[in-house]
Amino acid sequence: MSVTLTAQDKNTLRTAAYGAVSLLAAAGATSSPHKIATEGSIALNSATGLVGHVLAEKTKDIKLKGKSVAALADQVLPALTEAMGLLKKQDPTEADNFRGAVVIAIESATQSLKRQPSPALVDMTRKITEAIDAA
Repeated sequence: MSVTLTAQDKNTLRTAAYGAVSLLAAAGATSSPHKIATEGSIALNSATGLVGHVLAEKTKDIKLKGKSVAALADQVLPALTEAMGLLKKQDPTEADNFRGAVVIAIESATQSLKRQPSPALVDMTRKITEAIDAA
């Protein structure tokens, strides 16, 4: 099956994936946000297939806005659902690939911590997963 993604579709995928990592870093601000962001981004850069190519593109189209976790979540969580929906329509295998890439990124981000993830990080992980699965 051939997948055709517009520039806006690609932007949505990148915003959703990197936004999920940013959302975890913001929610875990007392846990080491830089380590969370670094480990999550490295995991996203390890994605393969069409999703891997889209996430690896060097671009400046990711515009994550918001001065609070709530404002960031208002942008990222719907983008996760939208990204899954558009991939499911075109290629369910790539939708699974995207879901896997994001889940691996959030697992990598939270496992990088020296202690158990805080309740806030656990809750944000649940919200990210629910947004992905809502499509």
